[in-house]
This record gives sequence, C-alpha cells and structure tokens, in this order.
Amino acid sequence: MGTKPFLHPAPQYKTLETFWDEEEDAPGPRCAHTLTSVAATKTHGPRLILFGGATAIEGGNSAVPGIRLAGVTNSVHSYDVLTRKWTRLKPAGEPPSPRAAHAAAAVGTMVVFQGGIGPAGHSTDDLYVLDMTNDKYKWHRVVVQGEGPGPRYGHVMDLVSQRYLVTVTGNDGKRALSDAWALDTAQKPYAWQRLNPDGDRPSARMYASGSARSDGMFLLCGGRDTLGVPKGDAYGLLMHRNGHWEWTLAPGVAPSPRYQHAAVFVGARLHVSGGVLRGGRVIDAEACVAVLDTAAGVWLDKNGQVTSARGSKGQMDQDPSFELMRRCRHGAASVGIRIYVHGGLRGDVLLDDFLVAENSTFQSDISSPLSASDRTQQSSTPRFSYAARPPSGSEPALSLSEGMSLDENSLEKLTEASAAEAEVASSVWRAAQLSSDSLDEEHSASDGSSPTVEATTDGPETEGDVRLHPRAVVVAKETVGSLGGMVRQLSLDQFQNESRRMVPMNNSDVPQPTKKFTRQRSPQGLHKKVISALLRPRNWKPPGNRKFFLDSYEVGELCYAAEQIFMHEQTVLQLKAPVKVFGDLHGQFGDLMRLFDEYGFPSTAGDITYIDYLFLGDYVDRGQHSLETITLLLALKIEYPENVHLIRGNHEAADINALFGFRLECIERMGENDGIWAWTRFNQLFNYLPLAALIENKIICMHGGIGRSISSVEQIEKIERPITMDAGSLILMDLLWSDPTENDSIEGLRPNARGPGLVTFGPDRVTEFCKKNKLQLIIRAHECVMDGFERFAQGQLITLFSATNYCGTANNAGAILVVGRGLVIVPKLIHPLPPPILSPENSPEHYGDDAWMQELNIQRPPTPTRGRPQPDFDRSSLAYI
Repeated sequence: MGTKPFLHPAPQYKTLETFWDEEEDAPGPRCAHTLTSVAATKTHGPRLILFGGATAIEGGNSAVPGIRLAGVTNSVHSYDVLTRKWTRLKPAGEPPSPRAAHAAAAVGTMVVFQGGIGPAGHSTDDLYVLDMTNDKYKWHRVVVQGEGPGPRYGHVMDLVSQRYLVTVTGNDGKRALSDAWALDTAQKPYAWQRLNPDGDRPSARMYASGSARSDGMFLLCGGRDTLGVPKGDAYGLLMHRNGHWEWTLAPGVAPSPRYQHAAVFVGARLHVSGGVLRGGRVIDAEACVAVLDTAAGVWLDKNGQVTSARGSKGQMDQDPSFELMRRCRHGAASVGIRIYVHGGLRGDVLLDDFLVAENSTFQSDISSPLSASDRTQQSSTPRFSYAARPPSGSEPALSLSEGMSLDENSLEKLTEASAAEAEVASSVWRAAQLSSDSLDEEHSASDGSSPTVEATTDGPETEGDVRLHPRAVVVAKETVGSLGGMVRQLSLDQFQNESRRMVPMNNSDVPQPTKKFTRQRSPQGLHKKVISALLRPRNWKPPGNRKFFLDSYEVGELCYAAEQIFMHEQTVLQLKAPVKVFGDLHGQFGDLMRLFDEYGFPSTAGDITYIDYLFLGDYVDRGQHSLETITLLLALKIEYPENVHLIRGNHEAADINALFGFRLECIERMGENDGIWAWTRFNQLFNYLPLAALIENKIICMHGGIGRSISSVEQIEKIERPITMDAGSLILMDLLWSDPTENDSIEGLRPNARGPGLVTFGPDRVTEFCKKNKLQLIIRAHECVMDGFERFAQGQLITLFSATNYCGTANNAGAILVVGRGLVIVPKLIHPLPPPILSPENSPEHYGDDAWMQELNIQRPPTPTRGRPQPDFDRSSLAYI
C-alpha cells in the first residue's frame, strides 16, 4: 500500500552502538524502566536518563506458567547523545525505593518520578526529583499537600504545556483506573488536582502509553482494561485557557490494539513501538511499529496509512527490523528527530540493546499541504488537531506584565471556546478549499524570483535598520484599585526626541518638515460633520442616547466617498516613515480617543502634518461603539487620504460581523430597516479595503499573518479587489486569520484553535519570509496581548492590540507602535480604566441599552488572550529553570 509524501510511513529502527567506561556504567538488560529526555544545557549536551526497572525474571518453565519480574532496581544511568556514552549516576540525597512500572517526566533540567511497584509492593505516590542543575546530581522528595493519585503502577505521566505534571490511568492493586490528575509546577505549595475533563473519556486501563505534544496536548494510547483486553484507541487531553480540561477521541484506525508498549512525540507524530496482545503475545509483523499523525488524524505503519487493523502475522520474515521491535516493557524517548528505544522483554528474554530511528525529515511538523479529500477528512475531526497554547508564551526582553493578575471569573468568560467564531471560520475555509487549485497556481507564480519584491527593495540591505526601542512609553496618571499595577510606570524623558517627530512643537524655532496632503470632498462636507462630532480626544463621552447621529443615507454617502479612494489604492500600500500603527480597536471608541489624546491625533491641530496613521483592521464587533469607530476612521480617510491608511481585518466581513455585534449594533441604534441597509453598505465597502502595507520597504504590516500559503509580498499584491471572504482565496484566509505559534520554540505550521483549516506559523516561517522578501519586521494585529504588544521570532514579528480590557474581561493594556524616521519603533501604551461611577454608561437607565452587547459577548466569547501572564516562579519550584 502506497502513501502520499506528506504522510510519511513509520520509520525503521536499527541498533545503535554505545560506549561506557566501567561495567556498572552500562544499564544492562532490564524492562519496565523509564527513559526520559533532558534538553541540552550550557555545559552539557542532550541526555537520556534511564531509571529503575527489573533486571531479572523468574519462572517461565512448564511447571510454573508465566514469568515474574525480579531484580528491581533504583539505579540511574545517563546517556550522552553526542558522545553515545553511558554513565551511571550516583546522586546525593535519599533516593526513591527500587521500582518498576513507574512513570517519569522531565521538567527542565530535572526528572520527576512517581509511583511504580517494587519488592515490598506498591511504591508511594511521593514525587521524587532528580535534580541535575549545574551537573550536581541530587535527589529531592517533593512535599505535596492534600490528596493525590495514590500508589499505583502501570500509569503514564508527562509535563503538559511546560507547566502541568499530568498523570492518568494505571492500577492501584485492585483495579484498572481511569482518573486523571494534574500538579501545577509553578505554584507552591504543590498540590495534586483531580481533573474532571469534559468530552469522550477513555475507559479504565493500565499499561497504556502517554506523551505530551510540544504545544500542550497530552495523548493517551492503548493499554489493557480490567479484563485483560488490549485497547487500540487513543485520546487527546487538552487544557483550555479557562482552566477546563477536555478529552478528545483521536481519529484514525490503529494498526493493532496493544499494551506494555512505548510512545513518544516527535513534532506532531506520535511514534508507537512494540507491545503485547491479550495473553502477553508480542505484536509482530508491521503492526509492531506505528505512527499516529495528529495533524492529519491518521495512523501509519511501514506501508503507509492504515485503514483497517493489520494482522499480526505475515511479513515478519521479510524485514528483520520487525524482529528488532518485537518487545514490550521497554523505554523510549526522543531527542530532535530521533527516537531512542532501550531494553524491554521478548517472551522470557530480557533485552539490553539500544535502538534508534529517525522521524521523516520530509514531514512538516503539523500542517502539510493536503489534497482536497484529505482536508475534508481532517476537518471532520478538527478538535483533535487543535493546538492548545501553553500558558506561558515566549518571554519578551521587555515585559510589562509583571505583577498583573486576572480575575478568575473574567478569565472564564474570556477564554471559553468561541464555537460560533470557529464555525464561521471553518465555513469560510471550506469555501476556500473549493478553490484550492488556484493555490497551486499562486505558489508556482511565487516560486521564482519576484520582480515586484525586487523593485521595492532597492538599496543596500542594512542589518539592524529596524529596531525596537529598549523602553516603552506608558501613560500612568493615577492608580485605580488593582489596575495601577498592570503596567510599569516608565519615565518619558528619554522619548522627547522621538516625540518631536510626531507632535508639532509650536514653540520650536527649528522648522519642522511637513507632509503634503489632499482632500477628497464628500457631499455637503459630510465627513467634516463626522469629524466635528466624533474627533474629541480630550472630552468625548459615550452618548446618553444610543441612537446613532447619522442616518442610512449619510452612511451610504460616507461609504461611497471612502470607497472611491480605496478603489484607487494598491492592495499593498507603500508608506514612508514616520508612521503610527494601531492594532485591533473592536468598537472600543473610548480607547481610540484616549490614544489620540495621549499620543497625538490626526488633525492639523494635532500631528497629521508630521506623521501618518495606519490602522490594521478589526474596527467593528465586540465593543459598544463600532459605528463611531468605523465612521470616524472613514471620515479621516476622506479628509487625509494620503496620511490616514486603513487595511482589512477578519472582522471586516459580513459572515463574521453578522454574528459578533456590528449588525446588531446597526439595528439597535439605527432601526431595523436603516440598520440592515447601513450594515450591508459598510460590508460592501470592506471588500475594497487594502490588505497590507509596506513601510520603507522594510516593515510589512497586516492583520493576521503569513500562514501556510504566503511566501512573497507579490502574492498579496496580486489579489484583486473587491474581494469577499468566501471568494476562495487561501492567501486571503492566511492574511486575515493566521497567528504565530505560542512561542519561539514551536516551529513550522500548527493547527489553529480558531477553527479547522486555519494555522499558526512558527518563527522559522517568519525568518524565511523576511529573508526572501528583504524585510526586517512584520507588524500584525488579530490577537489580544496583555501588554498591548508582544514580540515573536526573536523580534522579527510584533503583535499589536490597541483595545484595552478586551470585552471587559481581559484586563489587557492597549498599545500603538510609533515607527520613527530612523525606523526606531517605540511602543506607547495605555492601561484600562474603570468607567466613571456617574458616567452615562454606568447609569441605571443606560444599562438596558448595553445589555444586548454584554449578552452577545457571553454567548460568543472572544478569542482567548495571547501570552496570558504567569505568576512569578519561586526559585525553588520545579518550574523555575
């Protein structure tokens, strides 16, 4: 049976020769032990830590059927991956008792062990830590408060999202178990929490395998139930951002049920090896080695995709590598793309060999381009391939979220999955799939040299031309409750020179350079009426009467005047510095006014003659004043067409803003007939908006990201407007919907939790895109970030979000980026303020008018905040690495 290139079959294992100095350094024959990978440090390369297990067996003769493990040990051996050398470790401190069938997981430069069974029976459920910090090996017993998983063996454990120690299933000496427990390694005192996950729960079992994917999904595979029946299923355990856990049944058909096997992730591929069937019969033939590709949702063996369970006989003699992998109770771990296997049991023979295999280097980590049929199959089981973001994202060099705390109820409201938004995204994505043939043409067009890109990058490529200023400007006039500690109150002194580039200094004798601008007249000066009514940075207040001040005819005239400008603009705008860049506003007009008030506003009385304004989309939905936000920005575009620039966000689409507030706001504030007409006219206008902007040919700005399909700026430039979201452009979907991965350690393409078919892209994609297009920075919006801005890919990408306290629950700061003439970028922040006690919005008579938006946000929660801040780690905690 053949397979497609992107679904690479299971690898072959081969024997690896290893070395040691003394006889005791070699681990020797053993089974039921653990093999755990520990990442490289400054002084040491990557290592494998082998612990415990049984070094002898008893029985196995005709008089006494069956075998019994013996010679259970607590010895520790370290394998140096670079030198291929084994060394026995003799750590200081009190070691754990001898044990086998235990569980182990790496936490930074430490390995944690729990449970198992030894000569005296069940081991305790205490956590023992092998601390290898600074190459000083020492045992610690971790004090855990309250109830825990209890003594058990045959269970599995791993570290999820680089923080949560999760253990599931096993046997307590009486029965097989189905429970799940988690311990937060960043919170002291340590305490186990019994989980009550939603979803399809796995049945009780023991001797299963478990491994955590790098982006936070824990996968349970196989096992044996109480009656001794082997299982062939697999389940993914995910923690949502609201703290709720969920089990999801993995799709696909496993080659064989099994238990006492091993499994380990490499990228998105779970490599499963060995195991036994009912009665202890070792799995043979091609079923002894398998791969579960969690991105494609299929099982693979040596021959390719598995569509039905294989038999356990038939081809073993044709491939000697199968004989190598006929084993159970062995240890397995991965380093990079390599999978290592040590020891185990084959019949009544203990094994001491050391095997290695390599994950396919041709396989994309998560999201390879699939054919239409395969994408359809994948989208039928989307929840399994979602990438769960780790709780702690990449740590920026400039962190403004220290000491920030979030209300638990607010987090729950904010981070519940937005099923409606995912459904809409999925439907648009499926429409794009119908035109997937065009993607091949777009890729082929961009494979060669890009004349447009070359033409826009004249001049030498100066390393480091674009740089982020080492400090940010934060407005902090007063401390209000707990909000005053949300961002650091930094000095503004060092930003005076930068400020002069963007704010006219009337008292300065030095002549200031000015920009020329022309005006597009709208009928009867309608845009001036809008600016006069709304551009009030210092004294704007929410209207006591929610009725909007423009009628549908005026909305139509305003849209027509702005549309005439957008129609003649390029799809990718070409801008010159200095530029002020704004992220998502989402109808939070008060935040727009605060940003204008603090950092300058687009008017001849402000700074429009000295600096351009660029808005990155998502002007509507979620907030209370989408109408004010979009009408003012359109009016400013008409007044200053060469200085105010708007590009499109994913919420500038009828399918989206019909569900998330804008349509409802139009109806509520303009009446049903006029409101629906105005909403329709705005969405016709949105189809003409530009899609990206280049600043000095070195910085590209967009709403979402580069996704999987965008490799050149020319691809974006070729998109013809007007264009709707259901036009079938995969490039448009990536441009408006894709996100970076959680942090710089997660490379490649990964599934996006926003919906099936959408992707996140890693820092390697960012570097590749910037290098090919001679760019130095990507600025994008689309995700709420706690500090208002967040760096990614070692500073080659910045996420920007300008609305504070998103949906009234996130407690995030809002920010803009000021790109100076020297391409020095200064983040400028505002933090959220509570509404004034006596404001119209807070008055009893006004509450009913806003209740519709509050109810909408409850029904359709926003996309969870990116990079949620974590509490400071105690230096003695497991999470402090």
